Amino acid sequence: MEEIVRVSNLRFTYPDGTKLHFHGLDFVVHQGERVVILGPNGSGKSTLLFHLIGLFMASEGMISVFGVDPSKDYIKIRERIGVLLQNVENQIIAPTVWDDISFSPRNYGYKKEDVKRLVEDIIEKLDISHLRDKVPHYLSGGEKTKVGLAGALVTKPGLLILDEPFEGLDPTCRMDLIGLLNRISRENETALIISTHNIDTVPLIANTVYLMAMGGEIVGRGSPKEIFTQLELLSKCHIEPPVLGALFFELRKYGINLDLSLTVEEAACTIANEALLFKEKKSGLG
Repeated sequence: MEEIVRVSNLRFTYPDGTKLHFHGLDFVVHQGERVVILGPNGSGKSTLLFHLIGLFMASEGMISVFGVDPSKDYIKIRERIGVLLQNVENQIIAPTVWDDISFSPRNYGYKKEDVKRLVEDIIEKLDISHLRDKVPHYLSGGEKTKVGLAGALVTKPGLLILDEPFEGLDPTCRMDLIGLLNRISRENETALIISTHNIDTVPLIANTVYLMAMGGEIVGRGSPKEIFTQLELLSKCHIEPPVLGALFFELRKYGINLDLSLTVEEAACTIANEALLFKEKKSGLG
């Protein structure tokens, strides 16, 4: 698939003197790839995302998003990138849901009929047509997240960047959002870049995981299963494996060596198959 993002050896210094150096592995994202960034506070996850949307300018290194440096030419790629900030309330600023979702295409100079078509399309896909005339301030947390996501997706971007999108959502809303993001990525070949502290969501959405250590070093890249089997690397980044992963590692201490499973469905299948094998062996011995 086409490479759409590459970050290499990037350096950035905050006004208070805090320095971040994104080195080690290059950060690379391809069309349709679903990427999750994991790391402790201070590793620079949000800072990296802010570079991708042109809010920060690095003092050194290379960054390319759709072939341009966002800090210099973001206007050339702004319609190809959707963004959902960590605090979505700061992103929803219009008086009604419809006004907010239509903000970007209206300001990009789209024709009125095209704006209407795009907004109708996205609110139907996200099942929020009933919110069109609501005041965003009075919506629930899950509804606000969907409205912010609709605004990010209205121009049909090829890249969607989300900073802690699961924060503050109840389990049902969180699972709804995961299903929605997976569907959007699959149907439109939209690449996702997600920073999160919610470890148990990672196997449900990511096909690629990056691990970041303090100061910005990118120390690991792989599938969720590849990353979550590297316990020493996880410890270096102050990250615990998902609950199901921890369970399977604990079982190994008791001599039960099952293939690592990171989702409930996969774990159920693994355990059921092992139980059947045990039953067959027991029957054979009998």
